[in-house]
Amino acid sequence: MPQQKARISLSGTDPAKVDSVCRQIREISSKTGIGMAGPIPLPTRRLKVPVRKGPDGGGSSTIDHWEMRIHKRLIDLDADERALRQVMRIQVPDGVNIEIVLKG
Repeated sequence: MPQQKARISLSGTDPAKVDSVCRQIREISSKTGIGMAGPIPLPTRRLKVPVRKGPDGGGSSTIDHWEMRIHKRLIDLDADERALRQVMRIQVPDGVNIEIVLKG
């Protein structure tokens, strides 16, 4: 019977915060001695929003471009109950989304 794996996907706007959570997960995996693959950096998603500078409709059309970048990481862990409990206790900073999916 193949061992179950947990796929952890992290996403956030600040790459330093996302990487700090990845580092904490790596420490948990080394302390408990379970297998870990990753973190695998996925392509950064860039959301661009053009915004008009002028407050009214008159005059020339000058436009600012605002951009928000979303950084994503994937981590695969062997699904060990003790390790997953520790992963769920990690203090996740604001602006970082974490999603854990078990797959067999």
